Amino acid sequence: MAGRLSLPEADLTCPICCDIFKDPVVLKCSHSFCATCLQEYWTRHGRSRDCPLCRAQGLDDPVPSLSLKNLCESFMLESEGSEAAVAALRADGELYCDPGEMCPVHGERLKLYCLPDKEPICVVCHTSRKHKQHDCCPISEAVVDVKEKIKSALSSLQEKKDTFDKMKKNFEDAVLHIQVQARFVERRTHEEFQKLHSFLEVEEKTRMDALKREEEEKTEEMKQKIEEVERNISSVCESIRALEEEMALEGVSVLHSCKKTLERTNSPAVDPVMAPGALIDVAKYIGSLTFRVWEKMGKVTKYTPVTLDPNTAAPWLVLSDDLTAVRDSEEKQQLPDNPERFDPDTAVLGREGFTSGRHSWDVEVGDNTAWVVGVAKESVKRKEKVSSVLSNGYLCVYFYHKMYFAGTSPLTRLSLKKNPLRVRVELDCDKGRVSFHDPLNNTAIYTFKHAITEKVFPYFWVGCQQCPLTIKPMVVSLKADSLHLV
Repeated sequence: MAGRLSLPEADLTCPICCDIFKDPVVLKCSHSFCATCLQEYWTRHGRSRDCPLCRAQGLDDPVPSLSLKNLCESFMLESEGSEAAVAALRADGELYCDPGEMCPVHGERLKLYCLPDKEPICVVCHTSRKHKQHDCCPISEAVVDVKEKIKSALSSLQEKKDTFDKMKKNFEDAVLHIQVQARFVERRTHEEFQKLHSFLEVEEKTRMDALKREEEEKTEEMKQKIEEVERNISSVCESIRALEEEMALEGVSVLHSCKKTLERTNSPAVDPVMAPGALIDVAKYIGSLTFRVWEKMGKVTKYTPVTLDPNTAAPWLVLSDDLTAVRDSEEKQQLPDNPERFDPDTAVLGREGFTSGRHSWDVEVGDNTAWVVGVAKESVKRKEKVSSVLSNGYLCVYFYHKMYFAGTSPLTRLSLKKNPLRVRVELDCDKGRVSFHDPLNNTAIYTFKHAITEKVFPYFWVGCQQCPLTIKPMVVSLKADSLHLV
């Protein structure tokens, strides 16, 4: 098919000769052509009256279109001076129209965009029953609007992709971190159990050595008793032999020797008696053995009432291997951005939270120049840098710029006679009270009276790299309660 013009006169152009209609006729399929062009097309292709555009078959004769003819004549009168320019453009092929830009129903150029139906239409469609009175805009404007929407959609999808890429990277980092955590736990567990194994091995050896010494000592005592008895047996046997010899004598000779023999047999002999405690005290060794070992183990092991949770620690913090000390650092570690972690605030929580009961722990602050200790509600914001004050969910005291404060709203300046080296935190969930003391001087620092309505966790903030905050172990004693039988 020949090309078509894209100028305003394109709607008045025959799709066969690409010129303004001359004696236009319209087929039943609504497509229009020059009467002469249509007859020549049918003759040249030998087809039975099919439409050159849509190939629709029709038996009816083409109907002259007087309105289209009048429009073409008017257009020709108005554009007589531009025919040469139009012909030149047509010769250059710049006015070629792609078939996809044609209306499949009317064969007209798609110039409008129906906003309610969201589809391109031609000027004939605009007057049809389907699109009549619909809001329309030029195709060029619709293309601009659609491209803006596509651009926005692309931007949104790119942002979503970037988010997914970041999430994937975070999950991949989490996998590596989980493996690092597992190896760390394996190493620490092995070290702690090795200490227990070593203690038990030493304890077992000590007990076995004591048992062996007692066995040797008491065996030696029994051997000495046996030797003493054997000497007595030998003496008695000698006396028996002598008496038997005396019995064999006759006459006066018996009388001469019997006195001496009888005196020897009548000499007093001490009967051997087993002394008390001669046997091994079995009960001492195996009575409540596991409890005795456990009791002794309690003297060499330590219990820390609060264990720091590394999954909540800010990336700048460095925790000790036993999770009882924390300090600040200059280097940010590559850690997963999990919801529990504080970032950017340099804080860490204790692992166990509390909703009831009484709890206490001591924190060695030493010469630390910037610290906060206390408790924090589970709902505190962890991805924002906020003040650790009561209004934000914290019940804490802190030391900053050589001054002490209680985290009230507004802050309460504390006047302490002596800088505490250790701070004791006492939490009473049932009474809604958090108290701070200096256990070394037995002096009170501050007390919050605030109802505990949600789980709270031990809270530590540190801004010092040289001196860590350290949770001190507690003295633990094991007691066996008396058993009362009814």
